[in-house]
Amino acid sequence: MIRAIRSEFLKFFSTRLWWGMAIGIATAGAGFAALMAWVLTRPTDPAGGPNQAPVGDASQIAISVYTGGLAVGYVLLLTIGVMHIGAEYRHKTISATFLATPRRVRALVAKAVSLVGVGIVYGLISLAAAVLVGAIWLQRTGHDAFPSSSVLRSLALSLVVLGLWALIGLGLGILIPNQVTALLLGVGFAFVIEPIISLALTFWSWGKDHILPYLPSAATTAALDGVRRPDTVQLEWWAALLVLAAYAAVLAGFGIWRAARQDVS
Repeated sequence: MIRAIRSEFLKFFSTRLWWGMAIGIATAGAGFAALMAWVLTRPTDPAGGPNQAPVGDASQIAISVYTGGLAVGYVLLLTIGVMHIGAEYRHKTISATFLATPRRVRALVAKAVSLVGVGIVYGLISLAAAVLVGAIWLQRTGHDAFPSSSVLRSLALSLVVLGLWALIGLGLGILIPNQVTALLLGVGFAFVIEPIISLALTFWSWGKDHILPYLPSAATTAALDGVRRPDTVQLEWWAALLVLAAYAAVLAGFGIWRAARQDVS
C-alpha cells in the first residue's frame, strides 16, 4: 500500500499541474483574505445599511478572513480529484495502474489517500497566503488576529474539508469516466447549479431550514464556522463536517466499488 501511495504522489507532483494549481490557490487565498478583511472590518453604521455590523464575533470574523479563499480552493480540489482518475481513463493508463497494483481496491484506495494528502498540501498553501495577508490587515485595523482557539480549529478543519472535496472529485471521476463531462458537471454544480438551488430554497421556508444546510457548499461553510448570515439556518461545525464526509464517502466509496468490478479497455 505504501508503494502504491508513493506512486500516486509521484504521478501528481511530477507534472506541471500541481504548481500551477498551487499558484492559483495561493492567489485566491490572499485575495479573498484581503477582500473579506475589508468587508468585515469596515466601520459599522448604527442606522444599518451597507455598513451594518456582520453577524459574528471576533473569532468568526478572523475565520472568515482566513478561509474566504476556500470557496475557490475546494472547487480546485474537486477538479484535481476528477483529473487524478479521469486522466487515467482518458489516456488509457488505468490498465497500467491496475497491472502495477493488481488488487484494484488497493490501487484506488491509494489514489484516495494521496488525494487527501494533496488536499492538505494545497490547504497549507492557501492558509499560509491567507493568514499572512489577513493577520496583517486585522492587526492594522485594531482586530485580534487569533482571538480564540476556535480559529486554529477551523484552520485545521479547512485542511480536512479540502481533502474531502478531492475525494468527491475522485468519486465523480470514476462514476463519469469521460473527464470533460465529469469536470463540467462537478464545477457546474458547485458554481452554477447549487447556487441556483440555494437561491430557490430561500423562498421556501421548510426547504431553507431543512434542505439548504445539507447542500455541499453550505455544509462546507458551516464546518468552518465563520460569519453567519442572519436569515439562514446553519449546522453546527461538527454536524456539517459529518455531512460533507458523507458526500465524500458515498461518492468515493461507490466509485471505488464500481471501478474495482468494471472491465477496463
